[in-house]
Amino acid sequence: MISEGASSSKGKTKTGFDRKRLLSGLLAGAFGLLVVGLGGWWFTLALGVIVHLGLLEFFRMAQFKGMRPATKTTLVACQLLLLSTQWANSGGLPALLPDAVLPLSGAAICGWLLLQPVTGSIADIAASIFGLFYLGFLPSHWLRLRNLTDFEVAPILQRLSIDNSWLSSGLLITLAACLMVVASDIGSYMIGRRLGRHPLSPISPSKTIEGAIGGALCSVVVGALMASLMGWRLGWLSGGLLGALVALFALVGDLTESMMKRDAGVKDSGDALPGHGGILDRIDSYLFTPAVVYYALILIMPLLAN
Repeated sequence: MISEGASSSKGKTKTGFDRKRLLSGLLAGAFGLLVVGLGGWWFTLALGVIVHLGLLEFFRMAQFKGMRPATKTTLVACQLLLLSTQWANSGGLPALLPDAVLPLSGAAICGWLLLQPVTGSIADIAASIFGLFYLGFLPSHWLRLRNLTDFEVAPILQRLSIDNSWLSSGLLITLAACLMVVASDIGSYMIGRRLGRHPLSPISPSKTIEGAIGGALCSVVVGALMASLMGWRLGWLSGGLLGALVALFALVGDLTESMMKRDAGVKDSGDALPGHGGILDRIDSYLFTPAVVYYALILIMPLLAN
């Protein structure tokens, strides 16, 4: 640990550390914007790499607790889930195939653990299946969102007679979901740092109630703006409600990863990103949110149409 104002043996000050954190954050954001814009298989490939690295970090924490998850089987299953989701959404495979991959992968994981010299335990099964859900099923909804083409998701495209395979409803709602998560993260950090007085949870002592409220408000504002731009009915209201939902589940994702790190006795899930820790430390807020946004749209889409 480097105390405030002190230098490490390599001459890195706290200011330098913050600069490195800012630079890596900007590069990660630019990369995310690029692959979301490209969509299709480029987005799938990038998401697959992130999922793979995140799973390795998750299983590393599980192993610290003495668990022996089916690491290789789960890694393969998650990639199959992402590939089948993209392929089905692009029309190359039956639409229900990704739904079949999940239970079949669960059975394959259990079968693998049964065949080990030392039979797997409940904890081994739980860690493996949760890994499949946490870093397979949930992230696959980013692909579902990105591949949406229904004009009801972004009526403004139909009003402007824009029928472009690149500037699609899926691109707009994916960017909107990402921006709401970013607004929630930045808002909670900035407002919590300035106004935070009351701890939110012992799981993450640095988080405060004031910060959580500030992050939610920022996400609500971004949601309202994006919904209005996309032409939703009751744009500011429906978008604001979606922003509040995104902020809630982004916080759940953040605290869930903090809970796992605390249980495993590690400060960061890894060291892949300078100044940010591991991949999971950076994407924890983005894991639950795509499924929430996707199913919220599916359920309320008729109300958004004009």
